[in-house]
Amino acid sequence: RVKRAYDPVEPSDGTRILVDRLWPRGVTKEALHVDLWLKEIAPSDSLRTWFAHDPKKWKKFQDKYFKELMAHEKGLEPIRKALKVGTVTLVFGAKDVEHNNAVCLKEYLYAS
Repeated sequence: RVKRAYDPVEPSDGTRILVDRLWPRGVTKEALHVDLWLKEIAPSDSLRTWFAHDPKKWKKFQDKYFKELMAHEKGLEPIRKALKVGTVTLVFGAKDVEHNNAVCLKEYLYAS
């Protein structure tokens, strides 16, 4: 699952993993309720800045981010381990719920 950091926490979220490089603005640790923060698997600063959540760049962003993820496979181990136990919710801060790194990461995990 993927979910905005600003959406309410629910018991059905399972293991909540923040997958952004930056902490979501205005959200306290207590309010976010994440089990892990895997900033090392978030898009690089240069890729994040280039993308700027522009839907026109989505396909190219996915290709570039997939390449970054392939180079950081070991960083994905905590997610894969949590998936064996139950539900995992990838938490992100972006306003766009369709074009963000968590959506892309979920797709990558399903494909690999």
